[in-house]
Amino acid sequence: MSSFFAELRTTQPVTHALLVLSIASVLGLAIGKAKYRGLGLGTAGTLFSGLLLGHWGQTVDARILEFVKDFGLVLFVFTIGLKLGPGFAASLRRQGLRLNALAAAIVIAGAGLASVAVLWPTRLDPAASAGLFCGATTNTPALGAVKQTLGTLPGFPDERQALPALAYAVAYPVGIVGLIGSLLLLKWWFRIDPVKEAAELARLQARDTPPLERRSLVVRNPNLQGLVVVDLPGLAELAVNVSRILPVGATDVRAVGRGTTVQIGDTLQAVGTAANLDRFQQIVGERSTRDLMAAPGNVAYRRVIVTRREVLGLSLAELNLPQRRNITVTRLLRAEVELPAMATLRLQFGDVLLLVGSAPDLDWAAQELGNSAKAINETQFLAVFAGLACGIAIGLVPLSLPGLPQPVRLGLAGGPLLIAILGSRAGHWGPLVWHMPPTANLAFRELGITLFLVCIGLEAGTRFFALAFSLTGLTWIAAAVVVTMVPLLVVGSLARWRWKLDYATLSGVLAGSLTDPPALAFATGLCKSEAPSIGYATVYPAAMLLRVTAAQVLTLLLVA
Repeated sequence: MSSFFAELRTTQPVTHALLVLSIASVLGLAIGKAKYRGLGLGTAGTLFSGLLLGHWGQTVDARILEFVKDFGLVLFVFTIGLKLGPGFAASLRRQGLRLNALAAAIVIAGAGLASVAVLWPTRLDPAASAGLFCGATTNTPALGAVKQTLGTLPGFPDERQALPALAYAVAYPVGIVGLIGSLLLLKWWFRIDPVKEAAELARLQARDTPPLERRSLVVRNPNLQGLVVVDLPGLAELAVNVSRILPVGATDVRAVGRGTTVQIGDTLQAVGTAANLDRFQQIVGERSTRDLMAAPGNVAYRRVIVTRREVLGLSLAELNLPQRRNITVTRLLRAEVELPAMATLRLQFGDVLLLVGSAPDLDWAAQELGNSAKAINETQFLAVFAGLACGIAIGLVPLSLPGLPQPVRLGLAGGPLLIAILGSRAGHWGPLVWHMPPTANLAFRELGITLFLVCIGLEAGTRFFALAFSLTGLTWIAAAVVVTMVPLLVVGSLARWRWKLDYATLSGVLAGSLTDPPALAFATGLCKSEAPSIGYATVYPAAMLLRVTAAQVLTLLLVA
């Protein structure tokens, strides 16, 4: 069998590379599915299958390996950026600034400890120290940035090029275990009940972000007699919408149109938060038990998806459905979040509008907005390849920082990530629609990280086992424990003691600062709540960019 692979590598290197990469991926994904107490390596198992095959001599042509590795990295970071972009700006507001500051402190402290590791008594090779920083903080794109930075250094010896990947492979398991251990230590030290705290957090969040509801109101205020519905006082200020009206003495409900007026005794259906509806009720009159949704009349209700390019970026005021076709927008769903239909909201691809009007008018609105299920399930490859090209170009731009011997570049790890975040945050750039269905995004993301980790394993496998169980390898493991756990425990303790940060949010921030999905899954199980994912998503984008940049700075400071 070994002679077959050797001959195939010589005669058909591309076929050989595809075969080895496929076998390594199959083995690695099988390893990743194995779980202990609900925890597993997941896609990271492909790193270890690559190490095994590399150790057994199944190396791949170096140029092919380099291309597949870089391609996987670009695919991975770009799809991450598309996923995180829409929530990136929100993550920097209010408490998000504090949470991101905590994550930044963890990143910077880890980089500082990794740089100290090159000194006595450990005396790590600087190239290994940069890889150790990436592995101990479980950040794969940062390793890609280190590898690219080393490739730009003139005269850097080939035998040291593999050190970052070796140190990364040794430190990666330490990073996963160290983060989970840190979460458990903080829980024990502060006597925390994660389930109880998560339940309390959910109660507070429900109070701060109340859901929208419908309410029937009878007009009793004589000052409103004859007013057009859209001119009723308090509608805009309270973010309340009136979608249906039952005129006094009538039996059929009507849709609210551009000229609909109110009379004393009319019944209105209003949509808003409970608190705002209470205030609007004081303006209008009194509450009615009659459900206008169940009353007869030529009024329909429909959910319409925004997929037509021509309306992207328009505000609801500019779209002006009430004036154009007697249609009321009662609410808007974006990324599974329900928002009140405020006039200033601008439409993005994939938004779902909840509309009320006559059936013919709603048919017109569906055509106007697109409402194409096919379009929402298609990947916009024009934007994907344009974004990749822009990201790669941006990654090549040198950025001079004081104190560094040569410029920093965002590279293949940072450039595509930045462009994807900016593009998906904007929703569209002219004709480019930054949309990828969640299933497609996940598929491309998993493919990218699988290819990258397999290549890293194959590249490092020839030396990994001999080094990992040597004195040098044990030194790397000890250093990785320090780089992983010390920043987490110090910053986590400070956040808990000084700012009384709840455990669910804190665990999400710690997992997000290391961009570590397995730790997020552990925290979610520990709290029996999805609350840790909020802190994780808040800090993840900025932490990812900062780690990629910090890895390059660390490499230039230590190696150049």
